[in-house]
Amino acid sequence: MLALRLTRSARPAVQLRRLLVATASAGTGFLFLCVLGYAIGHPGASAGSLLLRLAWCAVPLAATVYFALAVARTDPATRPRPGLSAIGLGPARLMAVSAVTTALSTVLGSMLALLVFLHLRGDLTGMPFDGAASAFLAADASLPLPAALTLLAVVPVTTSAAVAVALRPKDPHRPARPRAYGRFGAYGRTAARETFGAYGRFGARWSRPGRTTALATAAASVGTARESAQDAAQPPQDGTALTAGPTPRTEAPSAPAPPAPAPAPESTTHPAAPPADGTPEPPPNPTATLPWGITTLAAGLAVEAYATRGTTPTTLHLPGGMGSGPAAVLVGWVLTAIGLALAGPGLTHLCGRLLQAARPGALRLLAGRVLMAEATRIGRPLGIVCAVASAAYALPTLRPDGDLGPLTTLGGLLVAGCTVATLLTAAVEARQLRADTTAALLRLGAPAGMLRSAAALRAAALLAVFGPLTLVVAELAALPLAR
Repeated sequence: MLALRLTRSARPAVQLRRLLVATASAGTGFLFLCVLGYAIGHPGASAGSLLLRLAWCAVPLAATVYFALAVARTDPATRPRPGLSAIGLGPARLMAVSAVTTALSTVLGSMLALLVFLHLRGDLTGMPFDGAASAFLAADASLPLPAALTLLAVVPVTTSAAVAVALRPKDPHRPARPRAYGRFGAYGRTAARETFGAYGRFGARWSRPGRTTALATAAASVGTARESAQDAAQPPQDGTALTAGPTPRTEAPSAPAPPAPAPAPESTTHPAAPPADGTPEPPPNPTATLPWGITTLAAGLAVEAYATRGTTPTTLHLPGGMGSGPAAVLVGWVLTAIGLALAGPGLTHLCGRLLQAARPGALRLLAGRVLMAEATRIGRPLGIVCAVASAAYALPTLRPDGDLGPLTTLGGLLVAGCTVATLLTAAVEARQLRADTTAALLRLGAPAGMLRSAAALRAAALLAVFGPLTLVVAELAALPLAR
């Protein structure tokens, strides 16, 4: 009930994104049902052909899940806010609400796909379009309802599980970074550089960070007390006489009890808590995956280039009227897409650095810093969009006549729409996360036109880098198939 109330009370923009998720789920479910119709209408088809058609639906399924996850991240209704834990809405329950909300949207799309499928088969109001869709829907055979419901349940179950895993609450006491090993295998690293003999002192190997902080605080307190006592016992150095009167009885100052250790900074004892929206923090260095992305991209292009050099290449008959081609080309396309997705954050980070090169002004500095901060959040969807665009450019080479079939066209539009919508949703999420920074800049007197100019400069920089890269990858991907 809580998920239904949050879904109903959302803003129109949020409702639009949920409807887009339902539409993507309907398209993917319809493709699964078309595979079932093909299996019913062609009982003599081999198992490999049916498995290939199911595997071909994995690409729209992955695009739908990725889009649903991006929409769940930007949902303001399931974002942790102060005071919600007091009424039982902690991070775990908000994660469950987000998963249930995603499941409701995808189930709605699956039911819509079933209605459209039954309508095209003629099971509801008669055969539409003069029976043009009966070839791949098996209209003359009965539809096994358990099999249809099982295939339709793939999208809701997969998307809900992905959202639950991605938005699961993180343990604040679990270290965010792997344990670092100091000299000679000692745990942790200290700010001061240890000498060689420091390791041999008694007890140096068994000191813990919390205990070390407490001992250091106590030792500093004792040292301060001793210095104060010594200063009080010494006569004044300015030559003035002591005031007359009875000499107070001086007792040996006893060592004061060590005070309670001051709370150490959160960054040294406890890692920072996850962000308020439940998303994991981006890594501090997005360029770490750039070498792996370039390597994977080069490997994919190499596999595509050498796919047709053999005398008898393995031919793969693609479903949906796409014809046939070398099997290694498909492997090369997959590697190319993975390489672009891995290299996207690093390339976005480099775009931000290039904007700040050569004595930048306030505009270029602001645009570059925002790109560097949002490299992980924006770069990966942008790399996937480049991969889809390059595949769409190279796909017509499989069919020179341009007739790809209705199901292939539907799958291509579904994948392209989901990837572009995911990129736009990631941009909306980044804008929401930097809303406080934008408000602070406006309070400091920054003109709103400069913020819009910075956004346009970021878009132009990304287009200048990723546009030629997409064209080059698309040409190299289509070159083996054009022979």
